[in-house]
Amino acid sequence: AFPDLSGPSEIKGVWKESVTLPCAYVPVEDLVQQTLIWTVAHDKGSASIFRRDDSGDHVLLSEYRDRVSIPKNAPGNVSLLILSLEISDRGTYTCQVTWRDSNNSLIAKEVTTKLEVVKVAATKPIIRAGELGLTVPAGAGTSLTCEASGSPPISYRWFRSAPAGKAVFLSSGAELAWPSLRPSDSGTYFCEAENR
Repeated sequence: AFPDLSGPSEIKGVWKESVTLPCAYVPVEDLVQQTLIWTVAHDKGSASIFRRDDSGDHVLLSEYRDRVSIPKNAPGNVSLLILSLEISDRGTYTCQVTWRDSNNSLIAKEVTTKLEVVKVAATKPIIRAGELGLTVPAGAGTSLTCEASGSPPISYRWFRSAPAGKAVFLSSGAELAWPSLRPSDSGTYFCEAENR
């Protein structure tokens, strides 16, 4: 019985996050894993990233140094973990395992996975509706806070409605505060939230 190497044909990773490219087999009694090699084919050409053999683990491509690892002490699990994905990591990855059998002959299997690196979709800010018709006694302090959901960073600006449909810019920041209110502070205020 020969081991069967399995892994997905395609996987999506998120830019700046980590991803695991699964590759696994069920160990067979008389077969000893000799080498494991992960290679990548992308815009820059094809190259070996990682090699595990009798002498240990070796990262062969400098751009992956300190960013890739394979589980240790997990027989049959030869998945590749890549940390902090770069857009340039997209490509076709091949996991190749070689075993030696009791007659000293070598058996090799490989599985190929295509990696796509995506940027998370940005969402525009949505402001949580505020209270309408707030009544506060003169001399008291109060504040209005603008809250929006969406992709950070979000910046806020507060305005006050003026005659003839104009708006007066008051301040930037999520909170608009009055230490002591005067009757002249009565009016309609609105906030604006903005992200990239």
